[in-house]
Amino acid sequence: MTSELPLVDVAAGFAGQPDHRRVGAALVAALENTGFAYVVGHGVAPALIDSAFAASRAFHALPVEAKLAIRQNAAHRGYMPLSTSTIVTSTVAKVTKPNQSESFMMMHELAPDDPDLLAGKPLQGPNQWPVALPAFKATVLAYDAALRAVSARLVQCIAAGLGLDPGHFDADFRRPTTFVRMLHYPPHPADAPSDLFGSAPHTDYGFLTLVAQDDTGGLEVKRREGGWISAKPVDGAFVLNAADILMRWTNSRLVSTPHRVINRTPRDRYSIAYFYDPSMDAIVAPLPGSTAQFPAVRYGGYLMERLDKNYAYRQGAAE
Repeated sequence: MTSELPLVDVAAGFAGQPDHRRVGAALVAALENTGFAYVVGHGVAPALIDSAFAASRAFHALPVEAKLAIRQNAAHRGYMPLSTSTIVTSTVAKVTKPNQSESFMMMHELAPDDPDLLAGKPLQGPNQWPVALPAFKATVLAYDAALRAVSARLVQCIAAGLGLDPGHFDADFRRPTTFVRMLHYPPHPADAPSDLFGSAPHTDYGFLTLVAQDDTGGLEVKRREGGWISAKPVDGAFVLNAADILMRWTNSRLVSTPHRVINRTPRDRYSIAYFYDPSMDAIVAPLPGSTAQFPAVRYGGYLMERLDKNYAYRQGAAE
């Protein structure tokens, strides 16, 4: 399998006088055809990406007891062991087996006096940090800040590429819902059944996803005509994909494409996924211009429905 994903240099969209429309046109062309693209020229320092991967490897190398000490809390933050997420909401496969990956999940940081935190609103809770790795928190927070800035600029470019004002979505991202997910995929068992995956075929829930990969490979994107494209690692590039909420917002002009992960090598695979989604209270309705294919939804309700179905800890199976 060779990679067929387009590559977009976004540097001009991030300049002092950004060319939102030219970069946005390239992004929209990619996302309306394959739903995926390699993104370069994003400005995130390679040293920061390397340090984030080093932090992820150090975390996943901890004894299991140390990781379980920060097992995922009700705010979706912390350690997710192997076999604790099953993507039953997949629209492209009947998924019955849990994903063969483990993760550290960090979401947007909240001040102790944050009103949504004090009100106990969904997903507004504390992040959890491994006590055995004192530098881990600072590294992950720095990575989160860098990816948040990149994502906000990409949203403006996408808006311009759709023929809208670059700030069209700004109000809906006033308090963005963000996730840093540091993933570890063990080698896939040679005798594994055909329906066991590192990550089963699925689409992402939110607006956009940026993935940093190590050099192992294993991410695959479904072609519209059938079969799978290998999203091979490209040095210095993030893999960008449109997710379900962006597809709904654009009335299916931009496509949320199914993808999966199978680690066919004898090595451990590491990736870092960054999910950049609207505020929990954002109302998502298809942009005007054609007959709406989707009803309006509040993003927070839409997200919680999917988390409740796909994660064991939300069903009382993991405390």
